[in-house]
Amino acid sequence: MLCTTNLVAVLRTRTSPAQRCVRYTLYGVKVQEPVQADQLVEIVERYNLDIWSYASLEREGLILVAPELKQVFEDEISAIGVTYRIDTDNIKEKLDLEDMLMAEAHKRSNASRSDRFGLSFDVIHRWAVVDRYLVDVANRYPRVARVINGGRSVEGRDIRYLRLSSDNFATRTKPVIVIQCMLHAREWVTLPVALWAIQELVINVTDQDLIRDIDWIILPIANPDGYEFSHTRTRMWRKNRRAGQFPSSCIGVDLNRNFDFIWGTASSSSACSDTFHGPRPFSEPEAVVTRNILNEFRSRISLFLDVHSFGSLILFGFGNRQLPPNALVLNRVGVLMAQKIDAVKWPQNRDYRVGNSAQILYTASGTCGDYAQIAIGNGLSYTYELPAHRNLNNINGFLVDPAFIRQAGFETWEGIKEAARYVVRNRL
Repeated sequence: MLCTTNLVAVLRTRTSPAQRCVRYTLYGVKVQEPVQADQLVEIVERYNLDIWSYASLEREGLILVAPELKQVFEDEISAIGVTYRIDTDNIKEKLDLEDMLMAEAHKRSNASRSDRFGLSFDVIHRWAVVDRYLVDVANRYPRVARVINGGRSVEGRDIRYLRLSSDNFATRTKPVIVIQCMLHAREWVTLPVALWAIQELVINVTDQDLIRDIDWIILPIANPDGYEFSHTRTRMWRKNRRAGQFPSSCIGVDLNRNFDFIWGTASSSSACSDTFHGPRPFSEPEAVVTRNILNEFRSRISLFLDVHSFGSLILFGFGNRQLPPNALVLNRVGVLMAQKIDAVKWPQNRDYRVGNSAQILYTASGTCGDYAQIAIGNGLSYTYELPAHRNLNNINGFLVDPAFIRQAGFETWEGIKEAARYVVRNRL
């Protein structure tokens, strides 16, 4: 049977009817004091549960629990004073709804395809489609775009990104902005952010100053193996696909715990955990690709954006509660970005919050955003957490309603443009 207590191993295997016995429950949990948040994480780690969002004094957490662990989970969190509610009794119903909406969107997309170059924003595109698109963009717009193969994933997939520039990065005084998406496999709604940026900088070019005054690096799918696995097998897969090694047979490393900044101090040493940091910093080739970009352009990178979901948050370092020397500037620019997004967001989505990642979300180590902040010094490094879209279809959390795909790209780009012009004006 594919029903299992180990969510990391299998949450939902799309190709097998055995998955229909799975009745995973999504719990909303609330804490009244900081120690409860830490105790809650310990319970999650003990039973290899899946945290969709971490609980804090200001924010409800979401935790996915297998049916056979529901009673013990409820008993243990009640014993430490954590209150809970049932957000979704059977998450499979939400997964099936997402499947249905995506299938309908693909039918409409195929029926209405035009000759206009570019990828559509009515569906979530697979890795092979995006990979080919990057090559096509570079071939069609050689004066602006150059495709780079940064390396290969654990399973051998190319990790390509675009360099976008009006002079092929020749002017060394121009700032560089990096946008990275899909470090976590299940966060599909982040992909449109990278694709929208490519469209606006290369194809539409409605803001000439952005490509004239800035050089861009856009990495749409930083974790191709995990991303594909989330499409073909386990929708809620988070990590890469590093094969398990003795004594553990569990698969995958959390790439956003594999960077060399306070590595291994606020993450998991268990290979079965969703926050497993790997055997050493930069053990994973996917993390090495980003490290190499940062090292190559560290003197020029003014803005680094690692795009995740979910929560409507713009976060800056550090994950150990310490603040970077330029924390005031980080907060100021973060607020400017948030205001631009909030001005055009869907009304039912919450306003963005801005702040230190540990203070408004959770402590973490080895994160990409923190490493980038160290690498680029006085530059600005942020981790975006895109909205958890909720509408009449009751899609929530990591799951994507096709109706929100275009909006996710559009509204996030409004925030990015604001930060981009800030770094040009202030010569960061």
